Amino acid sequence: MTGGVAPSIRRRWWLWPLALALVGLAVWPLVETWLTNADDQRLVDLDVYRTGGQMVLEGRPVYDFITPAPQLLPFTYPPVAALLAVPLAWMSWETAQWVWTAGVYAALAVTVGFAFRQVNRNPLVFAVLMVACAYLMPIRDQVRFGQVDILLVALCLADCVAKRPWWPRGFLIGLATAVKLTPGVFLVYLLVTRQWKTFWMAAFSTAAFTLMPFAVIPRDAVDFWFRALLDPERLGANAATTNQSMRGMLIRLYLNDWVTSALWLALVAVVAWYGFRFAREALDRGDTMTAVALVGLMAVLLSPVAWIHHLAWVVVVLGALVGNGSDVVRLRVAAGVWLYYVVPIPWWGVAIKAAEIPVVSPLIGKIVQNAFGLGAIALVWLLGVWLPKRRQIL
Repeated sequence: MTGGVAPSIRRRWWLWPLALALVGLAVWPLVETWLTNADDQRLVDLDVYRTGGQMVLEGRPVYDFITPAPQLLPFTYPPVAALLAVPLAWMSWETAQWVWTAGVYAALAVTVGFAFRQVNRNPLVFAVLMVACAYLMPIRDQVRFGQVDILLVALCLADCVAKRPWWPRGFLIGLATAVKLTPGVFLVYLLVTRQWKTFWMAAFSTAAFTLMPFAVIPRDAVDFWFRALLDPERLGANAATTNQSMRGMLIRLYLNDWVTSALWLALVAVVAWYGFRFAREALDRGDTMTAVALVGLMAVLLSPVAWIHHLAWVVVVLGALVGNGSDVVRLRVAAGVWLYYVVPIPWWGVAIKAAEIPVVSPLIGKIVQNAFGLGAIALVWLLGVWLPKRRQIL
């Protein structure tokens, strides 16, 4: 038996350099496109992070700066994120771009490794999955804007599904929550599923990383929690196409403000009820990946603002749908979901609206414009209702 294992290990070792080379070649067009873009359009969110770190180093107010025109972007993250961005400020802008982009793909590799672990036993399979996920629009936008979402996905996913973590389970969820708040839906998930030990560690970690800035940069900590956080316009135009949250879709109906708010709160209650219930049922069946995917979708749908790049959770959704790869129907559905989030459907809606065809254009245009958000709602049903029935059939 030993003689049979050694050749397999050697064969896999030789395949890894080939797999990594294939991934590098496949994603290079994306990297080259965005890292050679015009200065004012290149990794603009990374510029915000890095500038936040510079403000900390220089002792200047983190939440008062705005990046130069035409972007005019403020720092919108909790103050601990500014502290964590200090190393970026130590680097040159060119170095930071390359380091961050490499980090995006490293986080994607961790996410793919966990999400597809039932089928991911061959380096070449891993390479195919990496490339497929790299071309999803939410992942392409990670590189385009220099975003942090895929790192947060990797942290939460690893915390939930790692079999023998070397860190206290819940610690990474707390870190992710302290950095961007929206992963806080995993605290609700841990409560609903009564994972008490993990919940208390996640709560402790969140509190520790949240309170730390009060000791290091107290002025900025107070400014964020009592002023900046309360200003939703700091996040950008909430009615923009890129906001695919339920609230964003409702805002684009241009109803009365109180009607929009009432409808949004009602939808949040309904979607949260079913989303967390489906997640608990999935965990009870032993399907942790589906549970995590559902909670990730909650982070997108329930948030007041969820840009397209926040839908990086689609990688985990695909992993849940693929499962062990033995069900051809599930593979076909996963392929359809992948294609749906590869093409820029919401922008087609903008083009349809611009065509100004009476009656048809505004209605169809708005539906298509909300395609990714509506798709996320459909994915909640797909994972919570269709997938369990499909498992029963087999």
